[in-house]
Amino acid sequence: MKLLVVGSGEMGRWFGEVVATELGDADVAFADADPEVAESVAEAVGERWVSLSTDEQFDAVCVAVPIAAADEVIERHAGKTERALLDVTGQMAGPVDAMAAVAPDRERVSLHPLFAAANAPGNVAVVTDESGPVTDRVLDALGSAGNRLVETTPAEHDEAMETVQAASHAAVLAFAHAAEDVPEGLTTPVFEDLSAVAEQVTGNSPEVYAEIQATFDGAERVADAAARLADAEADEFERLYRDASARDRDGTDEGKER
Repeated sequence: MKLLVVGSGEMGRWFGEVVATELGDADVAFADADPEVAESVAEAVGERWVSLSTDEQFDAVCVAVPIAAADEVIERHAGKTERALLDVTGQMAGPVDAMAAVAPDRERVSLHPLFAAANAPGNVAVVTDESGPVTDRVLDALGSAGNRLVETTPAEHDEAMETVQAASHAAVLAFAHAAEDVPEGLTTPVFEDLSAVAEQVTGNSPEVYAEIQATFDGAERVADAAARLADAEADEFERLYRDASARDRDGTDEGKER
C-alpha cells in the first residue's frame, strides 16, 4: 500500500508510523507545509517524504492537519489518490462532507484518535462513509496496534466532543487558574487528582486546545454550572450535588466497537 500523510505533526506521524509498522508492504510518504518537518518525521519513522506539490499517486491519502484547514487541504490533495481518502483532524462533520464532495467514488473514512500520541494506543473514533479494501486494511492496522475502534456518526462524535474535550478542558483549566498554592500535607486525594489532570492538560500545545474550544461548544456550560454552584444557598447546593451524583451514576452510552 502506498500512503501519503498530509501533515507531519503529532497525529500525522502517529498515523503514518502505525500503518508502516503494522502493514509489512506499506510505503508511507510524509508531506508538510514545512518540508523540513516532513523530512525529519520521515527519517525518524524510517519512511520517506515528498513535497506537497508532488504529482505522485497513492493508494490512500490521509489528511492530518488542524481542524480549521481540513476542508481546504482535503480538496487540494484528494486528487492524489484514486482509491481511498482519510482524515485525522479531530472534527468529523466538516471533513466527512468535504471528502464526499471531492471524492464521491472513493473509499472514505474519518478518524479521531482520542489521545495524545505519547499515550497510544487508545480509543479511535471511526466514521466509515464509504468502506473498501484499502480503508479496511488501515482500520485493521490500527486495531492490530492495540487501539479500540469505536464506530460513530459525525453528529454523534461532534456532539460528544463538546463534553469530552471542550467542557472537560475548560473545567480543568478553570481549576488550574482558580487553585492557589497549598502547604505540603494539606491536600486531599481529590485535589491531588485534579492537580495531576491539570498538569497533564497544560503540558501540551495551547494552539490545539484553543482550536478545540473554537470548534466545539461546551465551555459556556461549564461557566454556567460554576456560577450556579458559586451563587447557590445551602439547599440549592445540595440539590445540585444530588443532580450531579445521579448523572454520574447513570453514566453514558458508548459507541459500537468495530
